[in-house]
Amino acid sequence: MSDHDSARALLHELLPGVSRSFALSLRVLPAPLQVPLGVTYLLARAADTIADTRALPPSERARHLDALRDRIGARDPRADRQPASLDDLADRAGGVEAGLDRHAAARRLLTRLSDVLAAYRALPQADRERARAVLDTLTGAMAEALARFPPEDAGRLEALETRQDLDRYTYGNAGCVGRFWTDMVVAHRPRCRGWDVGVMRARGERFGQGLQLVNVLRDLPRDLRIGRCYLPRVDLATLGLVPAGLLDPANGPRLRPLIGALVHVALGCFDDALAYTRAVPAGEGRLRLACALPLLIGLGTLARVRRADDLLDPTVTVKVPRTEVRRHLAWAPLLIASDRVLDRYVCRLRRAVEVPD
Repeated sequence: MSDHDSARALLHELLPGVSRSFALSLRVLPAPLQVPLGVTYLLARAADTIADTRALPPSERARHLDALRDRIGARDPRADRQPASLDDLADRAGGVEAGLDRHAAARRLLTRLSDVLAAYRALPQADRERARAVLDTLTGAMAEALARFPPEDAGRLEALETRQDLDRYTYGNAGCVGRFWTDMVVAHRPRCRGWDVGVMRARGERFGQGLQLVNVLRDLPRDLRIGRCYLPRVDLATLGLVPAGLLDPANGPRLRPLIGALVHVALGCFDDALAYTRAVPAGEGRLRLACALPLLIGLGTLARVRRADDLLDPTVTVKVPRTEVRRHLAWAPLLIASDRVLDRYVCRLRRAVEVPD
């Protein structure tokens, strides 16, 4: 079996268990992009599993994360073997709150980490360098979060300070992926080589930041209970709130103006996401759909965040149902073929987000 075929088999085995939305986008991507983007995602997901596992104290997680970062940056092929410092991690990794299925998938990913590293090392040099750069940014953001926030069971809560901190957080965790995605598309899809790369990188970064901001709003109550508040302390203070006050679901109505403001920031990012998707040229239908799907799902999630009366309640899950995703897929042929149809479809989803408070 060739390196490419081995990598595709690895993606087929591991991706569905660790990502629903990305696995869907990857399936519709043009074939030349599937392996480099998929392998890069698996390494990022492995790093995220290490950074998030409650089975280890933050100091040990940081050490394991550094070991993985060293392997990703190493140029010696002998580094493909399973890192010694990660040998015993697979049995303990995975978020306690994620459930048994997700825990098993995370453990399986770490067990196969040496294979994922080998697939990464087998990428063409240019792809590997692009992957290394984005992984360096992503894992650097994970290391920064480990240093900034308290252990999940410490009974303390730490918050970002300003909107600038939030912007930096969303770039380091997702905006950088939009830049990487753009560079990979230009490298592998000849029809896209006429793009203004600077403009498209900026749009791609905003696309990723919008998706991450949706995650911040959707996961707010669960993040608070592990000691992390991504809503800026300065903005909370203008509402007479402190981060610890968000642990009380009764403060949801007082928080609504800030939620509304951040929803509008996300919508601005999604305007760039729509422009990004529309810039995909005719004849690149699979690429266009792979861009459109996260935009549509992001808008659907944002609408549910905006309408939620109990956004601070950790028992409430904000999630786009599979039926809605299937509806997007049913519209796919028209969304691919027509800018007008895409614009109208996105406009309808956007109106659902813009319902007045």
